Amino acid sequence: MSRRTIIDLFEEAANSFTHNTFLMEKVGAEWQNTTFEQTRETVYRWGAGLQALGVKKGDNIALLSEGRNAWIIGELAIFYAGAVNIPLSIKLEESNDLLFRLIHSDAKYIMVSAGQLAKIRKIKDQLPNINRFIILTDLLDYQEKEISIDEIATMGEKRLKHHKEEVLQVGQQIKNDDPATITYTSGTTADPKGVILTHRNYTANVEQSLTLMDIPPTHRTLIILPLDHCFAHVVGFYIFMTRGASVATVQTGKTPMETLKNIPINIQEIKPNLLLSVPALAKNFRKSIEQGVKSKGAFAAKLFNFGLKVSYIYNGNGWRKGRGWRFILWPLLPLFNILLFSKVRMAMGGKLEYMIGGGALLDKEMQDFYYAIGMPMYQGYGLSEATPVISSNTPHKHKFGSSGVIVKPLELIIKDADGNTLPQGAQGEIVIRGENVMAGYWKNESASKESLKDGWLYTGDLGYVDKDGLLVVLGRFKSLLIASDGEKYSPEGIEETLNASPYISQILLYNNQSPYTTALIVPNKENLKHKLSHEAWGSQECNKKAIDLIRSTIDEYRGHGRLAGTFPERWLPSTFALLPEAFTEQNGMVNSTMKIVRGKVEKYYAKRIEHLYTPEGKDIYNQLNMSALS
Repeated sequence: MSRRTIIDLFEEAANSFTHNTFLMEKVGAEWQNTTFEQTRETVYRWGAGLQALGVKKGDNIALLSEGRNAWIIGELAIFYAGAVNIPLSIKLEESNDLLFRLIHSDAKYIMVSAGQLAKIRKIKDQLPNINRFIILTDLLDYQEKEISIDEIATMGEKRLKHHKEEVLQVGQQIKNDDPATITYTSGTTADPKGVILTHRNYTANVEQSLTLMDIPPTHRTLIILPLDHCFAHVVGFYIFMTRGASVATVQTGKTPMETLKNIPINIQEIKPNLLLSVPALAKNFRKSIEQGVKSKGAFAAKLFNFGLKVSYIYNGNGWRKGRGWRFILWPLLPLFNILLFSKVRMAMGGKLEYMIGGGALLDKEMQDFYYAIGMPMYQGYGLSEATPVISSNTPHKHKFGSSGVIVKPLELIIKDADGNTLPQGAQGEIVIRGENVMAGYWKNESASKESLKDGWLYTGDLGYVDKDGLLVVLGRFKSLLIASDGEKYSPEGIEETLNASPYISQILLYNNQSPYTTALIVPNKENLKHKLSHEAWGSQECNKKAIDLIRSTIDEYRGHGRLAGTFPERWLPSTFALLPEAFTEQNGMVNSTMKIVRGKVEKYYAKRIEHLYTPEGKDIYNQLNMSALS
């Protein structure tokens, strides 16, 4: 195999696109552009400085920072020092979450921003094996073992003056199969697993991803997802780097909420051609768009909704749109585009060609919406253990409800619970083999053996390949609803669809060989209050009407409901428990990629679930549901 490390990718890009803008960062009121050559110079200084500090080949260095130039430059510098990056999520708030990763990963150094430093200082005394804490932001005062990145850069300059060839040789000695990162899974158990991704895992996945799409050197993206996740790694900046394109990061605010508020402002300023998103962000973007339309008045809102309906009919599922009788709707689409949708797109900068959704299944209705207004959000599929991209819908080939075209080269098969390979169209576990498959889990041989067998990665996801060769992902293979007769069903499609209701904030279905399916629901109290504003919120009568609204949402999918037949009725919840508290990262019910941690929710609400299978619990107006709305 030829040499193909991340350092190779970066050097090729810096040589080919020397004067192109690579990194964009807002400092104060101005955006500052950094070319590929300027980035390389900084990477060399930092990498040499790390070597001067004592970093050795194979050392593990943790990186905890908001998305910024220093994050990307920091990771590249780690590689030039011959070390391995341990990217950590800034969403880790609990000390024990950070401690586990820092101790388990055998990290010897920590790169940390000023905004995250308080978390590290809080646990410094419990980290005796950390040699130095490298601060990515200038401080007035430094504590013991802390050193600024500027000092590292100064040390690097001195080392480069006399030992440049020796400094660069360290990175050149890295091999394809050497670890690049140890990426910790979001954690659905007490002990998250560290996914070992090699240099070749990353470069292979860049090559594979580019069989689905191309990125011109003139393109820009704004990375709004956390950089610690390999979806942002590969699609966010390594693909853009390879193609000589530009990567901007969201301006960091004084608080996480301020950073979130900067996203729409930065989108307007950067005018990205491509964005990466997850369902939670897609939902927020849509909410902002719809609020903007409503602010224009009732007529504008009605016209917009009419335009959406016509576009939905014409587009179908995106596959062979406009075929058959639907072609007669074509003359209306340019009109809607000029009058309505082109103005809506200006809120996203006006140059956005499409978005790629990852992290979780994106509700089909959400895909319909973005496609209709001319900013498609193409569903992709992947997981950290696959570095992560396995498939994606693309501008050239897409079908809503699917996870798109499988990257090349990659072997993908579907297996049943007994390990038998299934024919095309049959549902089972998605199993893959390719150069993007992880090396294993860090210091977890048993988990590695369970997921990796003869070079094949068992993803734990349920899906099938349809007649058109597109991958359809249905949910978790091991998180199925199981009826009392042993029949199984993946709940995620129903959950995503019901979660789109204005009256439901979060939902989790449950059936473990039970008489019927039930649901745990976090109600959207604000929308319910708005709908029932003429009532006295909190009264028994009003609470019953709120419960009726939630029930009517589910009933649309059963019997003679408007959407009956969308799902098999036996898997729709017969009753539900309304919960007084949302699933959040703080209470451990949601992980850092905003996925509900099913096992933890089921364990915490075990008594409520048990109650749903009693005569009292089956009555949706039970006292627990009524009090949850107060």
